[in-house]
Amino acid sequence: MNRQELVEALVAKTGNTKAGADRNIAALIEIITATLKKGDKLALVGFGTFEVRKRAARAGRNPATGAAIKIKASKVPAFKAGAGLKAAVNGTKK
Repeated sequence: MNRQELVEALVAKTGNTKAGADRNIAALIEIITATLKKGDKLALVGFGTFEVRKRAARAGRNPATGAAIKIKASKVPAFKAGAGLKAAVNGTKK
């Protein structure tokens, strides 16, 4: 499902306009991004948690040349599915 299909699904579910649904999705993405940028977690009970994880510096290899390279430490966004979402995907009751 892409963004346009998500907008159409949201319109069908809520009866909102396409423009309104698109604004809601954009706002949600902005809120999640701003929260993670601050280093905070965003937890939606039963759905999951968005968080930032730290990835340590490490050694790697250039696949083209095989030369060793240093990969800098970084922060990466992560999503941890909640029990309700896991149960829904697996077809079990929570």
